[in-house]
Amino acid sequence: MRIAIYAGSFDPMTRGHEDLMVRSLEFVDRLIVGVATNSSKQPLFSIDERVEMIRMAMGDQPRIAVKSFGGLLVDFARQEGAHLLIRGLRAVSDFEYEYQMALMNRHLSTKLETVFMVPSLDTTYISASLVREIARFGGDVTSLVHPVVASALRAKLPPK
Repeated sequence: MRIAIYAGSFDPMTRGHEDLMVRSLEFVDRLIVGVATNSSKQPLFSIDERVEMIRMAMGDQPRIAVKSFGGLLVDFARQEGAHLLIRGLRAVSDFEYEYQMALMNRHLSTKLETVFMVPSLDTTYISASLVREIARFGGDVTSLVHPVVASALRAKLPPK
């Protein structure tokens, strides 16, 4: 069974994240969405809220599991039996960081491969940080996120 991990903070999950999740199912049997605890970030949503939002949004995809993790991604991959990491590249500026991380993950676990995916054209410009900023100022995010996420954003960031 080909198991892949798509890891990130998903704060919040966007239509771009959804796009990569669904498209990755074309070449893996099972996708584990790893919601990372990142001590260097101050998230809008708790880890449990992010996991639950993704589960609700992706509920009709039985081949997608959503789990939280802390620590090294290579350890999480080993624990889950995954040999493939899915990473999204929206812009050239993402490449240097992602390339460095892929090389370090390969150094830490030689059996772990990284696959870079580019988003669909209609989601390339979407980032979680932009979604949070738009929502913070009462902007309409309904085309940028799943309805479950839009509702959670409205509840977390009521209009000012």
